[in-house]
Amino acid sequence: MTSSDNEESLNPVLRISQLDALELNKALEQLVWSQFTHCFHGFKPGLLARFEPEIKAFLWLFLWRFTIYSKNATVGQTVLNIQYKNDFSQMQKYQPLSKRQKLWYLICTVGGRWLEERCYDLFSNRPLESFCKTKYFINLVVGLLKLFELLNFLIFLQKGKFATLTERILGIRSVFCLPQSVRQIGFEFMNRELLWHGFAEFLIFLLPLINMQKLKLRISSWCLPIAGFPSSDHTLAVNCKECSLCGEWPTMPHTIGCSHVFCYYCIKSNYLFDMYFTCPKCGSEVHDLLPLKYKIEMTEVHAP
Repeated sequence: MTSSDNEESLNPVLRISQLDALELNKALEQLVWSQFTHCFHGFKPGLLARFEPEIKAFLWLFLWRFTIYSKNATVGQTVLNIQYKNDFSQMQKYQPLSKRQKLWYLICTVGGRWLEERCYDLFSNRPLESFCKTKYFINLVVGLLKLFELLNFLIFLQKGKFATLTERILGIRSVFCLPQSVRQIGFEFMNRELLWHGFAEFLIFLLPLINMQKLKLRISSWCLPIAGFPSSDHTLAVNCKECSLCGEWPTMPHTIGCSHVFCYYCIKSNYLFDMYFTCPKCGSEVHDLLPLKYKIEMTEVHAP
C-alpha cells in the first residue's frame, strides 16, 4: 500500500466536509440561475417559465462539463480540497472516474432533475385515466427514491462514505486531492453573530423602558411648535378645528385643562397608555377630561 493510501486510510474525508461541498454546489447553482434570470429582467414576465426545466438542464450540463468531466470534482469539492475517486477500481493508487461513471452521473443528476420537473407535462396529454395512473406511479417512484436517500444518509452518518445515493450507486467516493491538512476554523463570523445577538438582547431589554409615544409627541412638539390659544371654551370652539394628536377633525372633542382640543378616543387611549401624559403642544399635564360645551360645526372647516 502506498503512502498516499495510508494517509487516506488514516485521515478519511470528514463528513462535514462532504456535506459542506454539497451545500456549496447548491449555492453555486442558485447563483448561476439568479444571474441568468437577471439578464432577462427587462423582458416580458414569464418568458422563461415555459422552458425553465430545459434551460436549467443546459446550465447544469455546462457546469458538469467543466467540473466533473474535466476535474473529477465539483466546485464545492475543489474549494475543500476534495475530488471523486473510482471506488470500483481494485488498484491501490488513486483512480479517476471513468467516462461511463461521468456520463451516468450526468444522467442521474441533471437528467433526473429535468425529468422530475417535466414528467407531469410529458404525460398530461394522455387520457385522464391513464394520466392518473401515471401520476400515481411517478409519485410512488419519487417517494421510494426519497426513502432510499434517507437510508443512504443514515448509513453515511455511520460510515462516512457516499454522501448521496448517486455516489453509492455509481461507486464514486470522495477523497482528498492532497494530504489532509488541519481544518482551520475562522471565528470572525461567530464573533459578529455574538456581538449582534448581544446588541439585540440589550435593545429588547431597553426598549420597553422607553416611553416611545411620549418621546414621539415631545419631538413633534419641538418640530411643530404651535402658539397657545386663550382658555375660554368659546375660543376653543372657534379656533381649534383639529385634534392635537391625530390632526383630524376632532371626534367627541375633549380638553385636558389647556387650550387644545383632542378626540376623545385619542386622548383616552394615550392617557391609559401613559398616566403621566402631557399635551404635545404646550406640555400641560392631564387634570381631567372635559368635553367642550360648544359644538364645532363641520362647515367651519371651509370658513376663511
